Amino acid sequence: MIYNDHMDKTIFEKIIDREIPAHIIYEDDKTIAILDIKPKTLGHTLVIPKMVSKNLLEMPPESLGQYFTTVQKIAQAITKSLAAKGCVFLLDGREVLHTHTHIIPRYTDAQVSLQDEHHQTYSSQNEMEEYVEKIKAYLA
Repeated sequence: MIYNDHMDKTIFEKIIDREIPAHIIYEDDKTIAILDIKPKTLGHTLVIPKMVSKNLLEMPPESLGQYFTTVQKIAQAITKSLAAKGCVFLLDGREVLHTHTHIIPRYTDAQVSLQDEHHQTYSSQNEMEEYVEKIKAYLA
């Protein structure tokens, strides 16, 4: 983990360092992908670079290629394994000051409203694990 000059770790840094649990879908030496705990749709995933940057503008250019390769890889796995019609991508760094991309599966032709405060919910931790396993199986 490479830390910036801030003292407090973000929730993502704590997940990367295994200080708090998460439903991890994928991990390599530079990135991690986890299920969002407040999904807009079921299968909503976050791809997070392990190198700390508050937003895309702060990421070193040499890190962008691998980061976006992971975003694409995870989006393809979500689309295929969950039978989604496509995905909505949101590059973020507002709520958590750590670059991350939301991959939100679309199951209909209707648009997903990112402004809507409504979230889907998983019926249980077991259901979350089922989504993780479906996506991981596609990646294997």
